[in-house]
Amino acid sequence: MLFTSPDKGLTTSVWHSYLHRHLRQFSLCTCLLTGLLASVGVNAALPEKDFADPAKVLRTIFPVAETGFDPAATRDLYSNSVVEVIFERLFSYDYLASPAKIVPETADGMPDISADGKTYTIKLKKGIYFTDDPAFNGKKRELTVNDYVYSFKRLMDPKLASSHVWLLEDKIVGLDQLAAQAKKTGKFDYSANIPGFEIIDKYTLRIHLTRPDFNLPMIMAYAAMSAVAREVVEKYQDGQGQIMGNPVGTGPFKLAEWVRGSKIVLDANRDYRPVTWDFQASNDVEDQKIITAMKGKRMPQIGRVVVNVILEDQSRLLAFQKDESDLFQLYGGLAPQVLRDGKLKPELQKKGIQMSRIIDPELTIYYWNMQDPVFGGLSKEKTALRRAIAMAHNVNDEIRIVDNGEAVALEYPIPAGVVGNDPNYKSSIRYNPAAANALLDKFGYKKAKDGYRSSPDGKPLEITFTTQTDSRGHLQAEVWKKTYDSVGIRMKADFRPFAEILKAEKQCQLTQRISPWMADYPDGDNFMQLFYGKNIHMNNNGCVAIPEYDKLYEQSQKLPAGPERDLLYHKMTRLMEVYSAQRVGYARYRNMLSQPRVIGYKKHPIMHVEWMFIDIDKNK
Repeated sequence: MLFTSPDKGLTTSVWHSYLHRHLRQFSLCTCLLTGLLASVGVNAALPEKDFADPAKVLRTIFPVAETGFDPAATRDLYSNSVVEVIFERLFSYDYLASPAKIVPETADGMPDISADGKTYTIKLKKGIYFTDDPAFNGKKRELTVNDYVYSFKRLMDPKLASSHVWLLEDKIVGLDQLAAQAKKTGKFDYSANIPGFEIIDKYTLRIHLTRPDFNLPMIMAYAAMSAVAREVVEKYQDGQGQIMGNPVGTGPFKLAEWVRGSKIVLDANRDYRPVTWDFQASNDVEDQKIITAMKGKRMPQIGRVVVNVILEDQSRLLAFQKDESDLFQLYGGLAPQVLRDGKLKPELQKKGIQMSRIIDPELTIYYWNMQDPVFGGLSKEKTALRRAIAMAHNVNDEIRIVDNGEAVALEYPIPAGVVGNDPNYKSSIRYNPAAANALLDKFGYKKAKDGYRSSPDGKPLEITFTTQTDSRGHLQAEVWKKTYDSVGIRMKADFRPFAEILKAEKQCQLTQRISPWMADYPDGDNFMQLFYGKNIHMNNNGCVAIPEYDKLYEQSQKLPAGPERDLLYHKMTRLMEVYSAQRVGYARYRNMLSQPRVIGYKKHPIMHVEWMFIDIDKNK
């Protein structure tokens, strides 16, 4: 991975304003490019000491089972964490910069952008190689822009049914037509040239857009946009065209062992190109300590990462307390055992335990399936039903009971730290059980003698609430049972493994669920697309299609970040509240605990994992 100092990249907010102000004269200024090209991070003279040291083993934990490691097919946070370090993207994020800053990864500098904002020219670094694999027949395989073009096309292959289609749909000249042709013929023509991907040479790609896309560099930093080799896919693909069990990338780590749902072992890629740890401090006072410990080291320092899947909260904490794990995410349910007023308890501080704490750029929503025959639909009585439930739910009570206060209630669907957030927005959905009951009475949801309601057609009214099988899932079910009881609606709890929930959700088979979304990239578009009708079966988990919303979303896609787009987002949010297909919930604190031997760790708001940037003290 290439990571440059903060003045060599662009913060997300600066990126938007820069595009907006200078679009008509846009080739990135010579001074910026000069700085970027001078800091590619490749230095043959870098010291080899401790580089990818096999004795430096980082042990960490996933709280749910992974699903696989194909960038185009993976959609959950934890699988994508592994994808992020095995594969590489054209762009990534600076480790320490705040707000998040886009920097080149395999790209040789930031892109050249045409005056109309519709053409991006991207240079690729030379001498980047995929890890050795039988698919390459014993030859060294260099990364070229053809690999990115192939990987981008894979996202649009109907056979693959990727949930990441929305990243490129309606954006690249000729790409949608190629996908439409594949739907007719049953086969995607990966060799077909399209106007949107102009390959100048094997290190230069020119992308032609159907319209300006102000988020393209951020989108290209997302795990799904990683480069995969065509030979690997053709050798290992399953019947759906996926390579979940055979990830071969150019990144700093490679898959060494995989026991599904139990253990993942990654070894450092010792052929990884020389890259030096060289970042500048943000406004965080702790950054200077990290810089002192890490500056000048060749990355990665860690030689092996061992991930154990431990489903139960208490078991995860026990593993950390017994020094069986070096890095551990503390969820709210365990907070009282470890934290006091948001800080580590003194006894843990004395042991040298470290904590990195942020509020995740996350939106957790409560959705009701809009295709459900009882709770879905846009009719007045169905809208009243969902709105009443939304009004009956006390978000702060849920935060207190389920997460021990380790979350913040949200009013707006774009969380703090993301471009487009409005900290002054107030939702029209307020906690008011009395008004909720009155609304149900008004629209014919009558209560029987037992206190439970029936639908206006006289049929019993019952909802199925789906959640995970762990202790947190059971607490969520208890809280929501209380909510439904308060308005006289029967609730049945449906406990399922995480992977099974994701599969059913994508097919619009769940009636209600608490659904968290972590930022793929730090722009409001990444959150407002969750409710866009065309994203059903992808990221639109509530399967909602509101024509007025969709029209406004399409308008917002044509605008840069700023007051005009913000106005559209406000209108879209009010529509969400009116129809109550979902209710905005909360964003959680992320408390990452590390053992004293872990050096240089800081939780990044966008990158899933930081294994590339940290070190282990073997003497502790």
